[in-house]
Amino acid sequence: MRIGKGYDVHRLVPGRDLIIGGVKIPYEKGLLGHSDADVLIHAIMDALLGAAALGDIGQHFPDSSDEFKDADSVELLKRVGELIAEERYFVGNIDAIIIAEKPKMRPYIDRMTDIISEALELDRDQVNIKATTEEGLGFTGEGKGIAAEAVCILMRATEMVMNNGCCATCEKRH
Repeated sequence: MRIGKGYDVHRLVPGRDLIIGGVKIPYEKGLLGHSDADVLIHAIMDALLGAAALGDIGQHFPDSSDEFKDADSVELLKRVGELIAEERYFVGNIDAIIIAEKPKMRPYIDRMTDIISEALELDRDQVNIKATTEEGLGFTGEGKGIAAEAVCILMRATEMVMNNGCCATCEKRH
């Protein structure tokens, strides 16, 4: 079993869409970044890559590459899922938190969970997303940006309890 942790933060600016967890959220500002600046998915990708000892998103999707300019982070997450699968890792669970003063995230969290679980081919209950504010303190509390943190557990097929050719944590054959 391996544990990974990811963190990302981006500045809020006018003139950009606000995309978090693959969901376009109506808001007066969006996150500044080379890709779509989806802090939640970036934190999850870094957690997954870290747990598998595969580096970080900057290595795989450098902001110096035009290929990833305005990239859809959900598509990048799918690629990370493929990378960890190639190493014979399976996601046990992902737990993530969005840190934002505004806008309120609760109305969008169920859809974010669906998008992320679908992108990684996980059961919905393997992905937990929550949100908090910083009560007006710091970078995010002052409304200057949004951050996200994520942790995950990965397991190798050899570590999983086998049940009639299928792993104990899902219904898929591996």
